[in-house]
Amino acid sequence: MGLRTYDPTSPGRRGYVSVDHEEVTESKPHKALLRPLTERAGRNNQGRITVRHRGGGAKRRYRVIDWRRNKPGVPATVTSIEYDPNRSAHIALLVYADGEKRYILAPQGLRVGAEVVSGPKAEPRIGNAMRLADMPAGTEVHAVEMVPGGGAKLIRSAGMGGQLMAKDRGLATLRLPSGEMRQVPLAGMATVGRVGNQDHSNQSAGKAGRIRWRRRRPQVRGSAMTPRDHPHGGGEGKAPVGLPGPKTPWGKPAQGRRTRLGRRRSDRYIIRRRRR
Repeated sequence: MGLRTYDPTSPGRRGYVSVDHEEVTESKPHKALLRPLTERAGRNNQGRITVRHRGGGAKRRYRVIDWRRNKPGVPATVTSIEYDPNRSAHIALLVYADGEKRYILAPQGLRVGAEVVSGPKAEPRIGNAMRLADMPAGTEVHAVEMVPGGGAKLIRSAGMGGQLMAKDRGLATLRLPSGEMRQVPLAGMATVGRVGNQDHSNQSAGKAGRIRWRRRRPQVRGSAMTPRDHPHGGGEGKAPVGLPGPKTPWGKPAQGRRTRLGRRRSDRYIIRRRRR
């Protein structure tokens, strides 16, 4: 796994840096695990834009990922490592001993031909999944369940890995990639190892068109707008933001103000926040 640079044969190639994808072994996905994916372009179920600057891009299909790893004791063989357009990590196709095929996130170091298994009798080896209660302290993990049986919710991005710090009173203390210390139930499943494709964050698109292929539309600076369109707009030449701090297009504070509404039930499980 490494980065690939290109000769500057065009302006778009000059700054383009991509992942070489040398660990990807299969170019075509397994058809039975594909689902149609409808582009919503940032709209909610009422048709209103709730996420700006989204839309367009290349058509893609969803790969069904096994977030639960609920086949305890059944060994599976890794038959391919594949690219997934829906996430930063690569995915691995498992073929179980009973013939069933499933996708999982491909951990760093997992190779074609390796055997993985889940359940209480699994060893703490890369790619194996088990309850946090069955793992030794200090194990590096990813794809962690916040609710037992609810599927993996934490640590799923490329190159990310958490560490099991302690176990006490039915709860496991995890150190997340952000630096946050959080408790999750010991009965929840997690996968051993760190998510692969760690160079994903070091890529450079090289040109605006490549960003558009990824369904991101242009973002216009507020200072380039008129006063009626944005609080930062107007003025002669380049004007400072003014006001008591930068604002969103709707006049709300844009930096330093927490946007999480109220307190959540899960807040009591946060031991140390990522921002002190």
